[in-house]
Formats: sequence, C-alpha cells, structure tokens
Amino acid sequence: MSVREAIAIVGLGCRFAGGASDGAGFWRLLAEARDAVVPIPAGRWNHAAWVGNDAGQTAQAAGGFLPDIDMFDAAFFGIAPREAVQMDPQQRLVLEVAWEALENAGIAPDRLRGVQGGVYLGLYNDNYGMIGRGSPDAALIDGWSASGTHTSVAPGRIAFQLGLTGPAIAVDTACSSSLTAVHLAVQALRAGDCATALAGGVHLILSPLGLVASSKLGAASSSGRCKAFDRDADGFVHGEGCGVLVLKRLADAEAAGDRVLAVIRGTAVNQDGRSAGLTAPNGPAQEAVIRAALSNARLAPDSIDAIEAHGTGTALGDPIEMHALASVFAGRRKPLSVGSVKTNIGHTEAAAGVAGLIKAVLMLRHQTVPASLHFKQLNPHIDLGGVPIEVPTATSAAELSRIG
Repeated sequence: MSVREAIAIVGLGCRFAGGASDGAGFWRLLAEARDAVVPIPAGRWNHAAWVGNDAGQTAQAAGGFLPDIDMFDAAFFGIAPREAVQMDPQQRLVLEVAWEALENAGIAPDRLRGVQGGVYLGLYNDNYGMIGRGSPDAALIDGWSASGTHTSVAPGRIAFQLGLTGPAIAVDTACSSSLTAVHLAVQALRAGDCATALAGGVHLILSPLGLVASSKLGAASSSGRCKAFDRDADGFVHGEGCGVLVLKRLADAEAAGDRVLAVIRGTAVNQDGRSAGLTAPNGPAQEAVIRAALSNARLAPDSIDAIEAHGTGTALGDPIEMHALASVFAGRRKPLSVGSVKTNIGHTEAAAGVAGLIKAVLMLRHQTVPASLHFKQLNPHIDLGGVPIEVPTATSAAELSRIG
C-alpha cells in the first residue's frame, strides 16, 4: 500500500433534483442542460409566509427539491414502522442510495456482513430535531428519537445494515463535507483501514430557516438561479441531494474484475486560516489545496482537461475561485473548461462536493462536457490574465482524460 495509491470508483448512486434518481438520470439532466430548480413544494412549509425582505423572511421561493422524501420502504431494510417515523429523512435517503450504489457496483449488499468496509458520510442539517419530527411536544420523544436524529448515526446505520466492520464516520466541514468524506475514505483505503469504502453526502431542506439565514448573509440569489461566474450572478439557490460512491484500491478492483468508472489519483484538504472574514474564502489557500491535490496525484497542471468548480455564483466567491485557478493553471495553452453543477440543481451543501464528483465521473464516461447554465458574460471582477479558462455554454463532445 502507498500514500499515493490509485483509488477506483467502482459504483455510484445518487438522487438529485430534476428526476436524477440514478447516474443515468443525472447524466440526462446534465447533457440536456436542464434547470432542475422548481418552486418550493407544497407541504414543506407555508412558503408564501416566509418569502420577502422583512426580518425572518427569505428572498428565495424556489430550489432544487427532491420529490417524495416522505416515502421509505422500511420493511425492505427490516426497520420497524415506529422507528422509521423517527428517522431523519436524510438517514432514510442515504441508506437507500448506499444500497443502490453497491448494486451499481455489482456488489450484493446482503453479502457484506463482516467485511472490513468503511462508511464516510458528509451531512450536517439537523432539520428533524431531537424532539420527534421537529415538534416542540416532548411527549413525542420515544426510544428511537436519539438514533433517528444524531448525524453520527447516519453512517453507523449503513454500517449496521450491511454488517461492515470498518470505520463509520460522519463528516461536517460545511459545503466541503462530502468531498472531505471522499478524501478520508481514500486515505483509509491507502492506509489499509478498510478494503472497500462508501463515501458521499446527503442534504435535505425540511425547514425554511436555512433559506432565511443565507438570505440575510447575502449569499442567496434573489433571482432563484445560480449563475456561476457570470456578470449577473447574485448568489446561490438551495438544493437537495444525495450521492454515494463505492471505492476500492485500483489494484484490488482490477484483481476482482470490477468495472472501474473512474480513478482518483490524488486528493488534498486544507483550511482558509485568516481571511477577510469567517465566511470569506481565501485565494492563496485555494491555490495551495489545488497544487497539493495535483502533487498528490503526480499530475502537472497541463494534464488537466476540465474542472468541476465550487461555483456558487456569489460576488465574493466566484472571483476568488477563478483567480486561484488562473494562478495554478497559468502558462497553459489549451483551453481549460470550468463549470458548476450548482447551475443545474442548486447548492446541495453537504452533498455539493459529491454531486460535482459524480458529474466529473459521468463526463469521463461519456467524453462530454455539459453546459454550465445561466452563463452569458464573465463577471467583470474576474481577471483571467490571459489563461485560457472557458465556462462551457453548450454541451459538447471532448477528449477527456483527467478532470479536477
């Protein structure tokens, strides 16, 4: 084993807005350049009362929402109905998607008992609340309330359901949670902590309070669309989603005859440290983590064909991210495509990173770069310094070998 050992993605499962209930559906959404943002579904909350500019209100009346999040086949997983009712829907959703990811990998989920498999899951929304179903009525607390709502239980429940004996870790690093989960899974596979790993993230919006907070922060788009890197970008729109990858060491995957969807050559993590503010990104830190990932993968900047960016569409974040990319990829001659899946499905927060990673895997599989939506003219605060970075405005075939 090596600290630089290649890691194979051998299966994936996902649920994103716009009918993307699996990888094939997600690819259709991307290839057809569809916008999955819809009005807030009836039944979530009385959104008309929450939309506005007053205190306690939000500018957003739309998002990338999933349908039927109240539906769950508890009997399939051997979970009692009374326990299922107390389970945060995020636990239900990620359990289903993890199962589907294993099926996509050709691995029988019911044959993993005792396997040294790891689960690394990004999530942080505690919408359901410690008191059952978000109700303030303490009489609704029962024996399942704690296990149904603690974030740590989500990966633990997957490990329990499958009988896995490796690490089961919940990860909260805000919007990078699911990519940090993938990074930790890659490290664990390289270190021998597990032989197979499930890694990803999940995010649902069961309360309007997060929308209010992002509006007051000035990060939410009043137009209800994420226009990453565009002159008219005014913030992000919220989204829901879940994505899970099945990972193995490449040598093990090849020995087992697994279908390899893509290969992770290198990963890296860091922190901004001091910046203009707690929520403000740090350009030099972004440059450093990109360079570290390239170094870990033993890849030169010129070898990268496309970048799936964070691309939130915020006035502060977009220029800082693009300037970091321009610095790292300065001197290249061939164009570098930079897009953001948030323009299709919204900002899925704890699942945002894995959404972008799954998009990258599908781009490689189909040798196609999908359009990044809502882009017309580059933000005037972005100076690329002559670096040939392009935001794709139409879906096009491409010869892709490596995506960052």
